[in-house]
Amino acid sequence: MAARTAADFVPDTTDLDALAAAVQSCKGCDLYLDATQAVFGGGSATAEMVLVGEQPGDQEDKAGEPFVGPAGRLLDKALVAAGIDRDRIYVTNAVKHFKFTLPERGKRRIHKTPSRTEVVACRPWLLHELMALRPDVVVLMGATASKALLGSAFRLTAHRGQELSLSDDEATAGLDFTPRVAVTVHPSSVLRGPPSERDKAFDALVSDLGFAAGLLPRR
Repeated sequence: MAARTAADFVPDTTDLDALAAAVQSCKGCDLYLDATQAVFGGGSATAEMVLVGEQPGDQEDKAGEPFVGPAGRLLDKALVAAGIDRDRIYVTNAVKHFKFTLPERGKRRIHKTPSRTEVVACRPWLLHELMALRPDVVVLMGATASKALLGSAFRLTAHRGQELSLSDDEATAGLDFTPRVAVTVHPSSVLRGPPSERDKAFDALVSDLGFAAGLLPRR
């Protein structure tokens, strides 16, 4: 039996509003069972740059919007430092439902990294977002987002500051355009790092975002 994916739930459209409405009915993997709601991407419908993270976090799951929690606030700060207007970009995640565990005591939901199966199952949503937007540049933030579109063998740390291309295999089947691609860490990794290293990690994130902005065509 074929593995479940979101493909059966993604409408044949490149209308972002229609996609955002349809994602709430997705049962392409079991993550929908525990999440509050699906969290689709958000931002400019004419964005030249798309930033892709891993999955919504606790606050995103409750709000229904991407990058509104601590990592989102740090990303906002990094975008400003890199000279990028967030109102002119689009942000989304490789996985649309929040995956978490609960501690034996307490109610705080703890982030859990999506499995490869869950990332692959959810990928049709991301591909349709990209086809709707047709951005010039795609920035993959973190290992999960990078591997979602560049293959499971991709190593992010070896390719920061490089212009890349999306993998030419089933991962991006259906895309009929070729955006320029850059990779960087997920903003949450800056927050999780040792306090003594946080400024250095933040500056590196800003540098990566600045590099990505430099890939945009000059108008």
